[in-house]
Amino acid sequence: MQFPLLGSASLFGLYTAFKYFDKDTVNLIISVYFCLVGLAALTATFGPVLESLGPKFLSIEFSKHVQIKHPLPKFIGGESPWKIGVDCSVADILAFMGSVTFSAVYFQTKHWTMNNVMGICFCLQGIERFSLGTYKIGAILLVGLFFYDIFWVFGTEVMVTVAKSLDGPIKILFPRSLTPDPTTGKLEMSLLGLGDIVIPGFFLAILLRFDAHIANVPYFPTNCHASFPKPYFHSALLGYVIGLATTLYVMIVFEAAQPALLYLVPACLSSSLLCAAVRGELKELFEYSEEEEEEEEEDVGAEKKGEQSKKDD
Repeated sequence: MQFPLLGSASLFGLYTAFKYFDKDTVNLIISVYFCLVGLAALTATFGPVLESLGPKFLSIEFSKHVQIKHPLPKFIGGESPWKIGVDCSVADILAFMGSVTFSAVYFQTKHWTMNNVMGICFCLQGIERFSLGTYKIGAILLVGLFFYDIFWVFGTEVMVTVAKSLDGPIKILFPRSLTPDPTTGKLEMSLLGLGDIVIPGFFLAILLRFDAHIANVPYFPTNCHASFPKPYFHSALLGYVIGLATTLYVMIVFEAAQPALLYLVPACLSSSLLCAAVRGELKELFEYSEEEEEEEEEDVGAEKKGEQSKKDD
C-alpha cells in the first residue's frame, strides 16, 4: 500500500511546483529528466528489436568490466571496489545513437507522436522489469489505486492540473481533431495517463504468468515464444478494453475528466475472478506466488547442472 502514498506525495509535489514556481522552468527541468530517462527506455526497447530483425552482425556483443577502489565509508559508498560493467551489442549501440537523435528532436519539438512513442517505451520497460509477485498483492494494489485515483480527480484539482500543465511523456495523447485551434494554433488533445496503462499492465502480466504456471510451462529456462492457453490474460485484457471504453464514453458524455482506474480496476478484477470461478481455480489463483515458483525452478536448474558436471567428470 506504499505505492498510492508515494504516488500521492509525488503528485502533490508536482502540483506545488507548478503552483509556486515558473511553469516553463519546471517543465524545462522535467523535460531534461524525461529525455535522459527516455534515452535509456528507447534504447532498451528498440535494441532487441533491431537485433532480432536485422542481420547477424547486429548480435555481436561487447563487454567491458572495471573495478574502482574508493575511500568512502561502507554506509555511504558501499563495498569497495565498485564493480562497473557494460554489456551491449551492435544493435544496442545503433539503438542508442538513434535514441539520442530521437530525444533531441523531441526536446525541441515536443510533438505528440514522439511523446507517445517515448511514453509507450516507458510502459513496456516498466511492465517488463516489475513483478507484483502474487495475485493478492496485485489486487490490493489495484484497490488502493482505485481510491487514489478517485480522490485526486474528483476530490481535488491536483491530478487534472498536473496532467494539463506537465509537458512530458507521462501521458498518451490523442488529437480530438486534425484541425488546429484557430486561437492557439495547436491541436486539441485528449490524454490517457501512463499509470492507467502500466498499473493494469502489471496485473495482466502476473495473470499471463499464472496462465503459464497452470499450463506447466517451465519458468527456467524461459521460452518467451511458448504457446499455451491464456484464459486469465485474455479475460482480463477484455475487461481492460471494456473499462477503457467505458471511461471514454463517460468522459465524452459528461465532458469532464474521469479517473480511469475507477472503471479499469473493477473490470480487471471482476474478469479475472469470474474466470477463476468458472474454471474452479480460485484457490490456486490466490495461492499463486512467483517467488516460490522461481526459487523451485532455479533449484531444479542448479541440480541438473550439478548432475551434468558430475557426468562430465
